[in-house]
Amino acid sequence: MKTNDSNVPKPNYWLSIFKMKCPRCRRGNMFKDGRTYRRISLKHIFDMHEHCPECGQKFEMEPGFWYGTAYVSYALSVAISVATFLAWYVLIGFNTSDNRIYWCLGTNGVVLILIQPWLMRISRVLYLHFFLSYDKDYKQKKPTAFG
Repeated sequence: MKTNDSNVPKPNYWLSIFKMKCPRCRRGNMFKDGRTYRRISLKHIFDMHEHCPECGQKFEMEPGFWYGTAYVSYALSVAISVATFLAWYVLIGFNTSDNRIYWCLGTNGVVLILIQPWLMRISRVLYLHFFLSYDKDYKQKKPTAFG
């Protein structure tokens, strides 16, 4: 039975980002291994498909394209640090007579180190979403050519 593509619902924008899907079709996986923390070695973090398995979109637009993800990762790290600081302030508080600020900074450092592999991946996904948008007719149209 043939399905009508116009009746297929548009995938959610934020859910496709957190599931690390292609920005053009929001269905194909960007990374070969969907689990960031699967292996201890973490050598697989940047193992991306060259093209989207669903729509054929090329992910690396030009040589050196992924250098821009450093800015996205930095912004996310700052946002997480601010959120950690505010959560610590609300839940535990700060006082000048003890060392709670050092515990807060240490906790923040540990959190950032533990989520760094995920941050590097989500930075790539967000950065690519800046340049590509959803195409509901991705099956009929050719992918955007770059470089």
